Amino acid sequence: MRHHFETRRCGGRGEFGRGPSGRGGFPGAFGFGGPDGRGMGGGGFGGRGGGRRRRLFDQTELQTLLLSLIAAEPRHGYDLIKEIETLSGGEYAPSPGIVYPALTFMEEQGVIAPSAAEGSRKSYEATDEGHRQLAAQAETVAALRERLSALAEVRERTDPAPIRRAMHSMKTALFDRLSQHGADRATVLAIAEIIDEAARRIERIEP
Repeated sequence: MRHHFETRRCGGRGEFGRGPSGRGGFPGAFGFGGPDGRGMGGGGFGGRGGGRRRRLFDQTELQTLLLSLIAAEPRHGYDLIKEIETLSGGEYAPSPGIVYPALTFMEEQGVIAPSAAEGSRKSYEATDEGHRQLAAQAETVAALRERLSALAEVRERTDPAPIRRAMHSMKTALFDRLSQHGADRATVLAIAEIIDEAARRIERIEP
């Protein structure tokens, strides 16, 4: 369920959710909003490969996802980014410029706190309030994870790695054959015909 919240612009660096108290968030619900980094979950990051970045999570959804991962075990920002990337099959990773401000804001809201575990990076663990709110959002968390799983499934079905391998093998064989003694115009035409036939067969593949 989506929660509505007012926003205020803060120094041009994004918007923060504001609850009835004006301090951010709604009692007992994920309404803490947070810095959007040009739209947290909405343009500040996207799938691999560049191009126009698409909206996958809004700011509240991303914070809910982060909290669910932190509740499972203490995590630092980089670990959270890599875990989300893994869950999506490498297709999606939130920007550090969005994740770290979100963690700071969540800490201010009292749903996470610095972990007592020692380490060079600052790790967070879920507070009692964080666990309470997360328990009330079990269906939302499942839906967010399903969104990542769907990306991973698409990536697995359309991963071009086998094609890149085959193209590399063809390129190697092509240059190897043309560099051999005796390669002539007939050899070039024969190779061209093989490649043309492969192109025709690819065009005939039914979806």
